[in-house]
Amino acid sequence: MKYIDNLPSMDLMRSEKMMFAQLIIPVESAHRAISYLGELGLLQFRDLNDDKSPFQRTFVNQVKRCAEMSRKLRFFKDQIHKAGLMPSPHPVSQPDIELEELEIRLAEHEHELIEMNGNSEKLQQTYNELLEFKMVLQKAGDFLVPGESHSEETELDENVYTNNDYSDTVSLLEQEMQPGPSNQSGVKFISGIICKSKVLRFERMLFRATRGNMLFNQAPAGDRILDRASNEMVQKTVFVVFFSGEQARKKILKICEAFGANCYPIPEDTTKRRQITREVLSRLSELETTLDAGLHHRDAALTSIGFQLTKWMNMVRREKAIYDTLNMLNFDVTKKCLVGEGWCPVFAKTKIQEALQRATFDSNSQMGIIFHVMDSVEPPPTYFRTNHFTNAYQEIVDAYGVAKYQEANPAVYTIVTFPFLFAVMFGDWGHGICLLLGALILIAREKRLGSQKLGSFMEMLFGGRYVLLMMSLFSIYCGLIYNEFFSVPFHIFGTSAYKCRDATCSDARSVGLVKYRDTYPFGVDPSWRGSRSELPFLNSLKMKMSILFGVAQMNLGIVLSYFNARYFSSSLDIKYQFVPQMIFLNSLFGFQGRAYGILGTSDIYNDEEPDSARHPHESHNEEFNFSEVFVHQMIHSIEFVLGAVSNTASYLRLWALSLAHSELSTVFYEKVLLLAWGYDNFIIRLVGLAVFSFATAFILLMMETLSAFLHALRLHWVEFQNKFYSGDGYKFRPFSFASLTDDDD
Repeated sequence: MKYIDNLPSMDLMRSEKMMFAQLIIPVESAHRAISYLGELGLLQFRDLNDDKSPFQRTFVNQVKRCAEMSRKLRFFKDQIHKAGLMPSPHPVSQPDIELEELEIRLAEHEHELIEMNGNSEKLQQTYNELLEFKMVLQKAGDFLVPGESHSEETELDENVYTNNDYSDTVSLLEQEMQPGPSNQSGVKFISGIICKSKVLRFERMLFRATRGNMLFNQAPAGDRILDRASNEMVQKTVFVVFFSGEQARKKILKICEAFGANCYPIPEDTTKRRQITREVLSRLSELETTLDAGLHHRDAALTSIGFQLTKWMNMVRREKAIYDTLNMLNFDVTKKCLVGEGWCPVFAKTKIQEALQRATFDSNSQMGIIFHVMDSVEPPPTYFRTNHFTNAYQEIVDAYGVAKYQEANPAVYTIVTFPFLFAVMFGDWGHGICLLLGALILIAREKRLGSQKLGSFMEMLFGGRYVLLMMSLFSIYCGLIYNEFFSVPFHIFGTSAYKCRDATCSDARSVGLVKYRDTYPFGVDPSWRGSRSELPFLNSLKMKMSILFGVAQMNLGIVLSYFNARYFSSSLDIKYQFVPQMIFLNSLFGFQGRAYGILGTSDIYNDEEPDSARHPHESHNEEFNFSEVFVHQMIHSIEFVLGAVSNTASYLRLWALSLAHSELSTVFYEKVLLLAWGYDNFIIRLVGLAVFSFATAFILLMMETLSAFLHALRLHWVEFQNKFYSGDGYKFRPFSFASLTDDDD
């Protein structure tokens, strides 16, 4: 046992030792101190003002100012995207500015952009109205020209009654039969433009409102026009409604307003229409020039903003994070200082003190920042230092539950066991090579992809690139053992150990084989493939292998529970939990060829570092409750006894998925590729190759990969980790500028 205790500690085996510290910061150096700590990213602050609302905190006004600047920056970003421009990811180097100066500059840019947008919207609205007016003049004028196809409508102006009341009630055909002057109370018309999708309902409503006393003419406007309501380019239709009477005019105008139709006055005289059309075209030309100049000026302003937008957003984001953190500290009015508390790793103590000293010096403060270690009754957070390779495996474990402080970390073993169990189910070195190529592409483009915004699926795939690499390597290894390359066996490690029984043997796949030389040196003999004994042999091999792997991994989990008990100095767990579990599990699935040795149980493991946080479970003053302990242990015993059988049976999924993957590969190879290749037809062969490629890519490489991944995840979360892992801790989340994202604005 002394040898075990003297082994060097593993970085991932136990979480970093933490300490609880208190900071007393003078007001004049508070901002700079928090800024330096944010750059360091090794101190997690506690919220000492948790009972206060956000509006009751000390630096609420500064947070509001930062939030307002963030709103303006988001406005600039939206305007840049709407204009089809892109903010520069690498801003032009300019001298740094203070927050107050940035606030003034942002306000000026916002006022300028709002003014330009307002002018542009007014000009654009006028331009759209003139454009609609032009189309109405062109299309509606055809309905008013005598002698054209619509001459019957213009003839209504010649024969009308002069009685206004009568004209509101009689039909237009009856009015047409009556003589009288047309300049007093004749047939009138209203012209305008409406969305094409509303024309049918619009005409039906006009017919009902006027009881059929109207004539409706329409013509397509041609080009798409901007709709004011939806702000989208839509197809519109020019219409002319002929009616008689003042009441009908009021009804028609109300219906036009309700349907969003824009009405424009069209003179009956052809000369006047031509003159107005020329004026409208001239005005449209002037507006186009003005709009183009305005857009050019706006784009120039947005481009200038875009060069500094990323820098400004980062600056405001950092400032807001600093003031949010300052609001977590207590403000001592009498001493003019801020008091903060938080967790940090033991190894970071010197770095934090150096950063605080630098903040005191740079802020010209007369008083230094006090940093001292305190005791805490709360459990410390869990912090593992990971790299690009180990981070994904740690995330797999943390998805189940964050390790309790100083608890044995399953990620150490998951790095190997997870891709290996995946490969047992996915064993095919042809498919493994395909996964390896995909993993190498992601790793080769790591820098470029890491700086881009990816979709949820691609982000997950990129984050697990090293997991994919290990899974592919183990898949190639297991595929070589199974001797499967897209379900095809190869004589890679020599010739087969079997041959035909006698000279008359002509079909080795239907007639039994005999062994004539030493066993195949590595993996499954290729002669088993396609023989009558293939399925029984491989089923027996993989089923027994799955049980052996399962028992081995569960034993590993129980052994880790022993090391947890030794680390936390719990001799009871060693005597009455670890030993019975090992005996019970291996009595069912193993051999008791030799007796277990006596395990050391002395409580002498108290070698904490001086500044490390005290373990919350070390308090021995808690009252012992026999009934609660008895019930808890009884439930735990029942769960373990039942799980010893059910968890072992769960490892049979290794056999089942391996068999399914092998059979699917065989079906796609023999029933699709070989069947199509048997035809002497290029098109059939091409179709067969396409179907085989599609099935390999989407079914075997995507669906089967995901299925094997999820099953391996289940085996680690349930069957392995429940033997020793409580997972009831919480992550160490230090205040760090590196962890700030766009969502923090």
